[in-house]
Amino acid sequence: MKIELLDVSQYNFPLPSVLTDSTHGEMKEFSVIFVKVITNKGDKGLGYTYTVGTTGASAIYSLIKNDLIPFLKGKDPRITEKIWEEMWQRLHYVGRGGIVSFAISAVDIALWDLKARMVNEPLWRFLGGYSNKVAVYAGGIDLMMTVDELRVKVKENLMNGFKAIKIKVGRKKLSEDIERVAAVREIIGPEVPLMVDANMCWTVDQAIQASRSFEKFNVFWLEEPIIPDDVTGHAKIANEGKLPIATGENLHTIYEFQKMIVDGGISYPEPDVSNIGGITAWMKVAHMAQAFNLPVTTHGIHDIHVHLLAAVPNASFLEVHGFSLEKFMKDPLEIKNGMVIAPEKPGHGIEFNWEAMKPYAYSGWTYEL
Repeated sequence: MKIELLDVSQYNFPLPSVLTDSTHGEMKEFSVIFVKVITNKGDKGLGYTYTVGTTGASAIYSLIKNDLIPFLKGKDPRITEKIWEEMWQRLHYVGRGGIVSFAISAVDIALWDLKARMVNEPLWRFLGGYSNKVAVYAGGIDLMMTVDELRVKVKENLMNGFKAIKIKVGRKKLSEDIERVAAVREIIGPEVPLMVDANMCWTVDQAIQASRSFEKFNVFWLEEPIIPDDVTGHAKIANEGKLPIATGENLHTIYEFQKMIVDGGISYPEPDVSNIGGITAWMKVAHMAQAFNLPVTTHGIHDIHVHLLAAVPNASFLEVHGFSLEKFMKDPLEIKNGMVIAPEKPGHGIEFNWEAMKPYAYSGWTYEL
């Protein structure tokens, strides 16, 4: 068996409404880079990654098209560990993370999808299979909403089946964040998990002050309080603050997670399969977390992450993200009573309506796979 055809495409999708956080500012669109793989025996796989806005998307597309696709043709798609290492070494000098990890992620996801389809198993069971039921939370991107708008959005999420809520923090004044957290806690009651996400906007001292201020609202975790590079700072916040720390969406190698975990700067590792290096790397982080008795959570791309959390025994919450392709999917995930059921279709089971997506194609397919 060998890889006969690979193809890559880029789509730029507008968001249904402008989303805002403390770091990225106003977000009006996002890009998705898709990879299709087909073998000489007709087996197929699909993978993808995404970017905030369109920045970097064309570079990821180019890396896959010019540096990975010619290199991967003719290889046995089943030996994903070897292929992953070869991709990593090939791009190591210009990457060691960043857009290189995004490019590898899309290819790696496609290969795992192909392998699971070959044996007619859903991805979560093919990866080991622990439980097909996964708890979810609503990942709000809502920093600039008024308190009244925030109340409406939270009530809407509760009506849509969510039993855990995350909001953005990082307004200019901490008192504004406290007001918002208090308002949400009042709506959801004392027991519903409430997470807060600062998107790296604070200094260490500001994060410690915020953590202590949020404690009385029974906040489940404080996410990305500072820049991901400051491992020592994360450990200080964890030790001197009052809340568990979640981080990882901006950590793009397993070695970055190792450092953060060993130094005690994290309670909820949060690898993103679309930028950590795909399923191969995500599973390594999840197992590493388990070795340190830590639960693992996710960031975005929930239609694939549901399989990964369902495959491991130390799963925490699945984030259902605002950057969604649900309207282009034939069978999007259904949220009921705070849970989702991992799909039973072979592979990740995601089927897109490519015809409906044509208006958003930036760089189309070379082949019709």
